Amino acid sequence: MKHRAMAFLFLCSSLAWAIPGETDYNINVHVSATRMVLECNSSGHHQKLNVVVDDKRYELESIEAPNSLLMLGDYKARLLKDLHGAGTYDSWRVYEFSLPDKRKRQFLVVGQSE
Repeated sequence: MKHRAMAFLFLCSSLAWAIPGETDYNINVHVSATRMVLECNSSGHHQKLNVVVDDKRYELESIEAPNSLLMLGDYKARLLKDLHGAGTYDSWRVYEFSLPDKRKRQFLVVGQSE
């Protein structure tokens, strides 16, 4: 019985580490422009955002098509994926926003500017 209880506690503690908490969303993102874009042959509008992250300007596109317009303002995010190609010149980044109602939304970096 002790072994089962210990195994259960270990499983619960390992699952708690796997679930991101609000403190994991430690990146400040300022959304300065937002628009909905209907992709060809699609029934849903994707969100395209112009944002500032750490004084760098990016264009983000929603992974899903929520058919809504994200409001301008400041959001908390975390870097979900940060992959690089063979060199340092290619990247694939996905940010996950924590919205005010605690829902999450993922955005792919599709552009950057100075």
